[in-house]
Amino acid sequence: MNRKMKVLGTALLLLCALGVLFAAGCKGQRGSGDVMARVNGHKILRSEIEKYYRNQTEGQPSPSNEQAQALRLSILREMIENEILAQRAEKLGLLATDEEVDSKLSEIRAPFTKEEFDQRLKERGITLEDFKRDLRRSITVEKVLNKEITSKIIISDGDISNYYNQHKAEFNLILPQYHLAQILVTTKPSPQVRNLKNDKAQNEAEAKKKVSMLLNRLDSGEDFATVAMNYSEQPDTSATGGDLGFVPEDALQRDRQAYDAISRLKPGQFTPALPAMEDGSTQKIFGYRIIKLISKEPAGQRELNDPRVQQAIREQLRDRREQLLKSAYYESLHNSASIENYLADQILKASGQ
Repeated sequence: MNRKMKVLGTALLLLCALGVLFAAGCKGQRGSGDVMARVNGHKILRSEIEKYYRNQTEGQPSPSNEQAQALRLSILREMIENEILAQRAEKLGLLATDEEVDSKLSEIRAPFTKEEFDQRLKERGITLEDFKRDLRRSITVEKVLNKEITSKIIISDGDISNYYNQHKAEFNLILPQYHLAQILVTTKPSPQVRNLKNDKAQNEAEAKKKVSMLLNRLDSGEDFATVAMNYSEQPDTSATGGDLGFVPEDALQRDRQAYDAISRLKPGQFTPALPAMEDGSTQKIFGYRIIKLISKEPAGQRELNDPRVQQAIREQLRDRREQLLKSAYYESLHNSASIENYLADQILKASGQ
């Protein structure tokens, strides 16, 4: 997958999901005004919370009061955690530099024209300065976690061997598995769809025209993952190049049309445009899909000396250890921080608690 496009997808999804700004100081009293929390005296403002609240709820059905308050609490909790990490970064001398921010911004903007990039920011209701502040924060957090957690994780050959011996059955594939990627084009544009080009077909005619254009691009040699990130209308996979992961043969056979087309492919090839179905229980067509066969894994036992087995175990053990250590690290930082969450106090007070 094109690394620049992947970085952009990750960065923009991060901004869309939440993002965190360095808060500007202002005057306020406990539990009132614009100050919703303090972290070691640093103020987090109501306006910041509302900015990200609007970003997350845009285009969605209006939440109930309880749902709205729960979302605000979640946003504030994330902002508190990131403020704690920012303060830790300052003590460690790991705050992101202007050069690091500018370099990352240039990398993210590279695939876009200025007009396209500005439009992406406008759609999310953020300014370039907002984006750069969020980049600064994300780079800073990454530097802290890498120094304090990630760089200290060591997965030994013994760890891998022990895991394999205890979970050998996991590496015995009963059925062949297909590693697939998909580009989806729908006739019903959804607000949840945010591909990099913000390109959505509006009706059946546009969907046919779009899928034909995408097939022409693929036939001319364009990278499937890049095309998926730019144009696919599948919300949960477009950001990762359309990757569907491994699908067991019996599951794929339930989608007879796709199975018949994929079974004729060699790794690296893709299907023609196939009708897309609304869900597994209906044949109602609402668009088109192009499916790529990345690889096919035959049935049988995978041995420990298989590099793919070792890599899969190493990644799984590293991810588990990293998540555990990060959780413990966050708790440790919380224990040593002075945190006042006024929003939580207000919600409890309003309920009579």
